[in-house]
Amino acid sequence: MKIDPETLYLQFGQLAASMPDLSYEGDWRSPESQLWIGRVGALVTALGELSDIVKFNVSSANLGSPIHEANAQAIRSIFYRSLARAELAAPAAMRGQFIAAGDTLSAFAAVSKVLATARRDLLIIDAYADQAVITDFAVTAPEGVHIRLLGADKEARKAVLMPAVQRWEKQFGASRPLSVRVAPAASLHDRLIMVDGTEAWSLGQSFNGMAQRSHTSILKADADLAKQKIAAYTAIWDGATPLT
Repeated sequence: MKIDPETLYLQFGQLAASMPDLSYEGDWRSPESQLWIGRVGALVTALGELSDIVKFNVSSANLGSPIHEANAQAIRSIFYRSLARAELAAPAAMRGQFIAAGDTLSAFAAVSKVLATARRDLLIIDAYADQAVITDFAVTAPEGVHIRLLGADKEARKAVLMPAVQRWEKQFGASRPLSVRVAPAASLHDRLIMVDGTEAWSLGQSFNGMAQRSHTSILKADADLAKQKIAAYTAIWDGATPLT
């Protein structure tokens, strides 16, 4: 089955953010890891690079053998090589949405690029939101855009958010409106950026640790999924408690 370049890149990005530990002491035997390997194999096959297809199949079939580590490294190398090919084939606007571990500058750039597209409203959802969302990321949104931040209802979290909100309001006033609300942690299942009530972007990690220790991604939801998420989290926002 042929997969369009946009979908192929998105699927590679999602798998990049959930790569298991393939070392011999790692969790490569678990059903989740085996499913990950199978999905990668299917995408590698869809790319059509015969040498990578053959090498991937041989390496994945021989995990657990005396040359396990060499096979695990081959799987990782083929994955990243295939991801790079998928990125080159993807629409230019989508490129750069996979972020390697340690590349915090690219994480900042990717989020800032999304925030900069807003014209009226941004709704940012992160159960673990802290002052970094405001001081490092929200500040890159265009002037005049209403920024709404929805975090978890935790006293410790509110304690670190409040000073950042107060400094923001003192510096920007009405030119950069900021609203912060908190909801029960169990109700916040995603880390999202919603742009102008029409687009939803999913983040692989919370803002306060993005790409610091592991790979992550920032992916645009398709129109149907975006509509569902926007409706769901708008309802949660409406019922959430203003930060006080």
